[in-house]
Amino acid sequence: MAATIYNRPTFYLYLMDAGKAHGVIAIRMKILLSIGVLFSTAMFAAPTFTVGKPILASSYQVNAASLCATANETLAYLNKGAGFDPAVIHAGRVAPVPLWQVKATLVFICQHQSMLKNPEFINKHFDFIHWQPDMQKVRSLSAHKPLLKNLPADQILMTKYYVHLAKASSKATAAKPYALYALPQDEQALTLEDAEKRPDLIRHKYGKQAILTGVLHDKAVPVLAYLSRDDLESALLQGTVVADFGGKTGKKIFNVHRNNNISYDRTQAPYAQQRYWYFKEVDGIKGYGKDADHKITVNPDVTFAADLNQFGLGKLLLVQYADKSRTPVIRLGILADTGGAFADNLYQVDFLAGSYAGKQAHYQATRHLPDYVNAYFMVLKKEYCTLYKRGSGKSLPASL
Repeated sequence: MAATIYNRPTFYLYLMDAGKAHGVIAIRMKILLSIGVLFSTAMFAAPTFTVGKPILASSYQVNAASLCATANETLAYLNKGAGFDPAVIHAGRVAPVPLWQVKATLVFICQHQSMLKNPEFINKHFDFIHWQPDMQKVRSLSAHKPLLKNLPADQILMTKYYVHLAKASSKATAAKPYALYALPQDEQALTLEDAEKRPDLIRHKYGKQAILTGVLHDKAVPVLAYLSRDDLESALLQGTVVADFGGKTGKKIFNVHRNNNISYDRTQAPYAQQRYWYFKEVDGIKGYGKDADHKITVNPDVTFAADLNQFGLGKLLLVQYADKSRTPVIRLGILADTGGAFADNLYQVDFLAGSYAGKQAHYQATRHLPDYVNAYFMVLKKEYCTLYKRGSGKSLPASL
């Protein structure tokens, strides 16, 4: 497939005017294709975002209901407005797509869930932007990292993450002696901004090693669950834990709330760290949010973590790869999570695979998924955005 390199103004023109004045667009496209072929080699080290389609005649592994649920949660966050969270609520500093078009795409996929495995429908209603990785960055980081060293120049690294599933107890036992703590009572009524001005609060006084020895036992700090040491460390590392209490209590989900403001020390092993997180019970697996009280509820199989500061929140991503029988496979997901590993990272996404009891269970469940995928941003064509904004069928939210 020829690589067409677009600068920002031309890219906007393509999204806004496709479908109009076909002859003019065709001429412009031919010129741009020629320019892209000439200059793609020179620009190859940088990430590129080009007009191009995946193989739509594929096996679609799409959970439409989960995709829609994540889309609705993401749309609600976007509708808080750029002033609420300018770091991620924007069109994109790379691969820019107008924010109203990102929102319209999320609405549209919910309204047409039954059609998201139909190649003709997909082809008719969506434009595609092929994402090729930042190979310059990859080369600078590839030493002793085989996954990066072997990354193809036209594919994206797709790692997989999971939510830790742990056996839990409501009381301390020999097997589960370590408490998963909620926020101390002395700051439960305080905003984060106000709490950060109070060095006298319990949260600011103790490191993880002291907490593990029981320094909080006689303090006004609620216990959410008791876990094994391994499960506690996994919860602190992953940020979310599904705690299985068994019996009538069943499973509860806990997500990080606030930490003790001690930085993670990369010279120390995880168990030796002093950084400690306090948790809160939540109603689902949580993705991105600027703070613990404003996080998006996400779903496995349809959520990608990525560099939201550069891409913006909420873009729909299509990934394609070949299965063992060489059949093309398509998955759809939403950019609705991020993490420290994605700072200045335009070569990778992290796929939320599910909840597992540990790394081995996670590996066994995801071993069929590839490390490298073809990646395309999937954008609702402008004419269908306009149609829905005018109120045909179910109208878009007023704030769109």
